[in-house]
Amino acid sequence: MPNTKIRLAVVIGSVRPERFGPTVAHWFVGETRQRDDVQVDLIDLAADPTSPTTESSGLAHRLAAADAFVVVTPEYNHSYPAALKNMIDSHGREFHAKPVAFVSYGGLSGGLRAVEHLRPVFAELHTVTTRDTVSFHGAWKQFDGAGQPKDPAAPAAAAGRLLDQLTWWARALQAAKATSPYPA
Repeated sequence: MPNTKIRLAVVIGSVRPERFGPTVAHWFVGETRQRDDVQVDLIDLAADPTSPTTESSGLAHRLAAADAFVVVTPEYNHSYPAALKNMIDSHGREFHAKPVAFVSYGGLSGGLRAVEHLRPVFAELHTVTTRDTVSFHGAWKQFDGAGQPKDPAAPAAAAGRLLDQLTWWARALQAAKATSPYPA
């Protein structure tokens, strides 16, 4: 398999005003710059002026072009945002036979309950989810005014493990699909 960059779509799952998702997502995208094996497309669901179900929005094309995904999600009422669910349900085929990883944030649980709800949803879409995640508990207190973690070592290490797993799966699935089409 040629040593090409993995096309990674990083999806900001929250669309609420005053959301914290862009802070977390921009930090994570910065972590990807430490690597030479990924090319990032940052998808902000709040920035797309058209409905996620509209083909002309370009969202379907951007998702289809990705080799792997990182979903940046908060936890709302012990689950994930409705806008994220709408996007996922509107673009099932674009996720088939691709890996998905999670960066979550929230209060006490750090968004992990949202991640646990997302895993079976993505399994239904024929994806592989990585075991390791990046999770920010009490996220609003974990970042400084410049949008960087106050204690960067642990989140950076977690992001590195997540990216190692995600790129491994992306390459493995690319190789498998090159041998035979995925029977979705």
